Amino acid sequence: MGKTSVLGEASDVLTLQHIPHAAIDVDALGLACLPTATGNDEVMYRNLRSACNNYASLGVTRFLLARALENRAELDLCRGIVSAANTVVCRLTADIETMEQRVKMRESGVLQRAYVARVAELNVILDRARLEDFSLTCENHSLTEIAHEMLVRAGWISN
Repeated sequence: MGKTSVLGEASDVLTLQHIPHAAIDVDALGLACLPTATGNDEVMYRNLRSACNNYASLGVTRFLLARALENRAELDLCRGIVSAANTVVCRLTADIETMEQRVKMRESGVLQRAYVARVAELNVILDRARLEDFSLTCENHSLTEIAHEMLVRAGWISN
């Protein structure tokens, strides 16, 4: 289980407790091959801003975002987009082999090798960036346990 799975489960936990929120897989907002020189990340963040504005117009003030933040600038950009009074970053961890296997199972198409190769590289980038407020291991715990612990540690729900 990875970011998207935990995002969905955390959203379900909040929904069962009737806590208004929006859960957004940020990467999914940038899946495109654009005909211009505009980078996918630029469009992805513009799409995130639009989605957050739409939810905010309906009174949503809590946003769960799934995204591997590689540097402080990305974190600051996300913080600015959601206009949150309080932001908490949770890093989900597992050993490299486990993460590679998950990516291999999830990505069965033509870019599978590239995605699997990126796992170790991204892990090093995230280790160096150290942007998380806390980390949770995704090994030997159920999806529900991980999502619940994330929400408790973020201060969104009580134990």
